[in-house]
Amino acid sequence: MTDHETRPGTGVQDNSTDPRYGSPYASSPTDPDIITDATGAPVTSQSATKRPSMLREVIETILLAVIIFVAVRAVVLNFKVDGLSMTPSFADGEMLLVNRNAYAHFDTWALVDWLPFVDHDEQNVVYPFDPPERGDVIVFTPPAPGEDKPYIKRIIGLPGDTVEIRDEGVYINGERLNEPYLEGNPTRCQTGVTQYCGPLTVPDGQLFVLGDNRNNSEDSRYFGTVPQGNVIGKAWITYWPSDMIGVVPHYDYPEVPDR
Repeated sequence: MTDHETRPGTGVQDNSTDPRYGSPYASSPTDPDIITDATGAPVTSQSATKRPSMLREVIETILLAVIIFVAVRAVVLNFKVDGLSMTPSFADGEMLLVNRNAYAHFDTWALVDWLPFVDHDEQNVVYPFDPPERGDVIVFTPPAPGEDKPYIKRIIGLPGDTVEIRDEGVYINGERLNEPYLEGNPTRCQTGVTQYCGPLTVPDGQLFVLGDNRNNSEDSRYFGTVPQGNVIGKAWITYWPSDMIGVVPHYDYPEVPDR
């Protein structure tokens, strides 16, 4: 029998696993290409890339959360009613979402005034949504000196309106307002505080505001009209307490004709 013959039923001997033959496929325990973890177990290519992949997912999740937070804050803010000036419409401690872009506006002439020989002294202001309206509840920075805490009040007079408080009621352009949210409570000016009780014409770019609790509210009867630039936003949704969840209602005054 020659060296290259094999017996029936046997196969060619594979020497690749025999260390005596110095096979290139044999691996020693000290092979530097083998990566182990702290326990000595080999680390596969899948586990080696798992940690960077998880880290990337965590970073992406955090970035997405930040983007969503910034986007939401650009549209709405949350405020807590502090005090009784808006009862019975809003209770002390009630939590609100305020739409800070409700009165967003721009001057269309500003889009072309940068062109040579184009200039406009007047403005053409456009409101993509709605301008301030009577009956809106707003959050604003009060014009009173030294006051920086936001107030919440209801818009009563718009630019050009003549406002007068008399006979325990509010008159706009000579028409007495019907205000059901007052639940029959009168509107008065305290003795010695009559400067802003009218008749007063609301200047351009200003608003006349009152609290719904007329007997316990520091409002335009005390500090005058509010610049529209001081408005932080329009009260939109009540979300706490849970039994008060809902959209803040808007009241119209059909007895006052539109100008």
